[in-house]
Amino acid sequence: MRGFIEGLPKAELHLHIEGTLEPELMFELAARNGLALPYRSVEEVRGAYAFKDLQSFLDLYYQGTAVLQTERDFFDLTWAYLTKAHGQHVRHGEIFFDPQSHTSRGVSFETVIQGIHGALEQGREQLGLSTRLILCFLRDRSAAEALETLQAAMPFKDRIVAVGLDSAEVGHPPEKFRAVFHRAREAGFGAVAHAGEEGPPDYILQALDLLKVSRIDHGVRCLEDEGLVERLVAEQIPLTVCPLSNVKLRVFDSMADHPLPRMLDSGLLVTVNSDDPAYFGGYMVENLAAVQEAFNLEGEQLVQLIKNGFNASFLNPQEKAVFLNELDAYVSQ
Repeated sequence: MRGFIEGLPKAELHLHIEGTLEPELMFELAARNGLALPYRSVEEVRGAYAFKDLQSFLDLYYQGTAVLQTERDFFDLTWAYLTKAHGQHVRHGEIFFDPQSHTSRGVSFETVIQGIHGALEQGREQLGLSTRLILCFLRDRSAAEALETLQAAMPFKDRIVAVGLDSAEVGHPPEKFRAVFHRAREAGFGAVAHAGEEGPPDYILQALDLLKVSRIDHGVRCLEDEGLVERLVAEQIPLTVCPLSNVKLRVFDSMADHPLPRMLDSGLLVTVNSDDPAYFGGYMVENLAAVQEAFNLEGEQLVQLIKNGFNASFLNPQEKAVFLNELDAYVSQ
């Protein structure tokens, strides 16, 4: 089954590029930029990955981003992820980036997006990897700052398919960013949002009704609201679930406690993704293998999860058909 999972052509829709910063690259970039890290070794960094909640992870996550300073740094970060994804047969990726975590340190928006975009273009040309880029606003910062970030993105509008909302969820409801998302939609961007991970089901409703998103990132707490589940099923709103992340951040105590089987049985449009794989112990293959092992999923169920990923993407119908045909060919061989 592991070999079957590895060979499946995959789509990943919930991946923070800053969350792919492996400790080895963190040390390499720190040395390149003359920065001192508060860790003596790669092993010591990995030893710090014992998180008690989302905030404890974010504290370390933002500390890691400090090594990203130049266009080359962002290129190398992105290229490292793309080569890893290619090796796991990810065929299409929709990648989040957090410009505010860099512009707040004095790194220009242009530096960030030029480095990332350059790697995405090289990935398309050399690896045949289809990608889209999603700009995320940090919800624990002000709506005014989010609007400034949106304005900074406008000269690069052709490189960004959608806006999103991430970072510390509790106490930062989606309604705070209603005006910013309205402006983004007017400018032609798609919209997604993290909701219902640590925050309540009402945050999912706010994301749908106030931000007008087409996709919910995480959404695992939707099961607490039967009416919400019925709506998500009826409207086939995709949920980009990240199993290893949910366990690592103590949303659930173990994989056995994860509600993925119930979500599938309810008819929810669930996808599996890796979130911040450098910190949570696994990329796409590891996430799919973890849920397969925990819940003894059949090949047919795994294939449905993969199909959900392609169908929930921002690809056009013709592009989706190409990848779905590739998936069918793999399964039938």
